Amino acid sequence: MMALQIVFFSIFFFVSFTIAQGVRTLNVRNYGAIADGRTDNKKAFLRAWNDACYQNGGSIVYIPKGVYMVGSVEFAGPCRGPIMFLISGDLKAPIGPYSNVEKWIGFQHVNNLIVKGGGTLDGQGPSAWPYNKCQKTNNCDPLPISIKFDFVTNSRIESIRSVNSKNVHLAIYGCNNVNVSKVDLLAPADSPNTDGIKISRSADIQITYSRIRTGDDCIAIISGSSNIDVSYVYCGPGHGISIGSLGKYKNEENVNGVTVRKCTLNGTDNGVRIKSWESPYAITASKFLFQDIFMENVRNPIIVDQTYCPHSPCNQETASHVQIQDVTYRNIWGTSSSQVAVSFECSKKFPCKNIVMTDVNLAIVGGGGPLKSSCSYVKGRSFGRQNPPPCF
Repeated sequence: MMALQIVFFSIFFFVSFTIAQGVRTLNVRNYGAIADGRTDNKKAFLRAWNDACYQNGGSIVYIPKGVYMVGSVEFAGPCRGPIMFLISGDLKAPIGPYSNVEKWIGFQHVNNLIVKGGGTLDGQGPSAWPYNKCQKTNNCDPLPISIKFDFVTNSRIESIRSVNSKNVHLAIYGCNNVNVSKVDLLAPADSPNTDGIKISRSADIQITYSRIRTGDDCIAIISGSSNIDVSYVYCGPGHGISIGSLGKYKNEENVNGVTVRKCTLNGTDNGVRIKSWESPYAITASKFLFQDIFMENVRNPIIVDQTYCPHSPCNQETASHVQIQDVTYRNIWGTSSSQVAVSFECSKKFPCKNIVMTDVNLAIVGGGGPLKSSCSYVKGRSFGRQNPPPCF
């Protein structure tokens, strides 16, 4: 139902936008932008945005073909009418770590926004990754996110390509009713912390028909997210499609209503994963559906890890206080690169409950075997064909 509502909204918004009276196209070159790949075009882009934002009616901010360097920039609302940010050219981030900046390109407090155009965002990650300390310690300054949407509503992001992000490619925070489609996110498998799409404190988000090949989670759904629909996404390389990590911070919020369907994971470290830290911070993670998912050469096809701690120091004095419940895995098939293809390592204090597995059919790469399931502190049921045999 949510997906149909978002599709209807997207069609309505597009038609309304294109037939609106007084729509004005603002070409960034007319505001002084220079497509030489060296000049910082931040001021020119902001001048075009401000003119679009402050006029009544719809506007198109147009970035024509060419290579534009642009420093960290925030396009802020609220605006007086709908805006299309049309990226036909290629945008390059500054070289180097560019520290003490949360994001490279940001959109904030905007309603009725379309970001599209077929252009490329080049985060120039190779110049910054050697300075990334966040893979080794929790006490670090993250590198900037390539493009971030804060408190954006009733909007669409489509046909955008992001390569070599310094950190996360695309982040969604505090947003409502946003449709992400036909995005192509690319970074090497060994690039640090380059999550494809990270969603937090957002509702009614749809991600569809996209390809994500990166060095961290293809999609990460974290604190405060609800009614998230992911479909027709190709993931790999990467760390899979994850809910979490959860429970690391004191004021996290519940996560509920996540559907992942008709996706392909190829050569990833994990398939579909739920992960939480061993901490005293209590939230609920519930009402998840993983359905019609193909795994090819995936190391951990189905995994729940409630002892998540990717680097020391790890606090293992208390069990995870994240309650995972009402999770369904249905029609998942393909190949595992490890013998333990299904793993539920749940919290001993708050065991996983109402886990349902229907028609899970996995084989080990190369025909070896047999595959195994591993379970700790989980209550569930299984139906239909099950390979590996279930452990509950």
